[in-house]
Amino acid sequence: MRNVKPLLLAIAATVSLSALAACGEDGGSADQADSGSFGECETFGEKGSISLEPVTEGVLTVQTNLPSPGWWKGETPETTTGGYEFCLAVNVAYRAGLDTIKVENVSFDALVAGQTQDYDMAMAQISVTPERAEVVTFSAPYFDSNLGVLAPTDTTITEDTILDAKIAVQVGTTAVAWAQDSLQPSEDPQLFQDTTSMVTAVSSGIADAAVQDTAIMLGFAKNSGGSLEVVGQYETGEKYAAIYPQDSSSATSISEAIEAMRADGTLDELSAIWLGPELGGDPAAVPVWTLK
Repeated sequence: MRNVKPLLLAIAATVSLSALAACGEDGGSADQADSGSFGECETFGEKGSISLEPVTEGVLTVQTNLPSPGWWKGETPETTTGGYEFCLAVNVAYRAGLDTIKVENVSFDALVAGQTQDYDMAMAQISVTPERAEVVTFSAPYFDSNLGVLAPTDTTITEDTILDAKIAVQVGTTAVAWAQDSLQPSEDPQLFQDTTSMVTAVSSGIADAAVQDTAIMLGFAKNSGGSLEVVGQYETGEKYAAIYPQDSSSATSISEAIEAMRADGTLDELSAIWLGPELGGDPAAVPVWTLK
């Protein structure tokens, strides 16, 4: 069984909603776009109601792992204009009195291993775990998540037969340990470096099914042209939260903003606007399976 090893940081492009193209820190070019706005996001609450000290003055720098349908509308930083997590970040920036969002696309594995630097917050459907909390700081949670099973629409996989299937999981996600230790299929789970290659393995028949967060899998099912579907999900009690570098001076303020958004209904508004329509289905409607 392969070991899950941290990946090197892979920042290929960034986008600033109020800056033009610039050079990346590694010497390569970093594509950026200037839209002069917060994309398609609606803002809620009071502008300037929280105080932040961003790593770049006047800019909220947010890291994520793309693509991520429903959560980030756009395949790359420069094309991202909406999505649940993007618009959540926009609302943090708005409440901090900032007018600029800079999005950086990084390796998920490096992100949760605490290997990325120079950012204010990161959101990539990151589940809170004790192991991750040793290297990064978590915000207040903003979403409850289960693990969904993505398979071809003509699959014969059921709650009773999944243990005999070839299961694909993404390196660095909580699905790896869950599949190995809880599901325990007859064959060791296949590991993939990113979500796209994992889903492609299912589409091509290399794997019979992929296991990852239900909301994420629904997005890929919607974009499959009817060839894939989420056939079941397992309750795990996982919650998504933003992460910060451990020495962040803005952690408390951002967490307070997220808690305020839960209390005033902003998180519900973002879910209604982005997740249901973009994912093509309600995560709560997916059948819940139990471990055998």
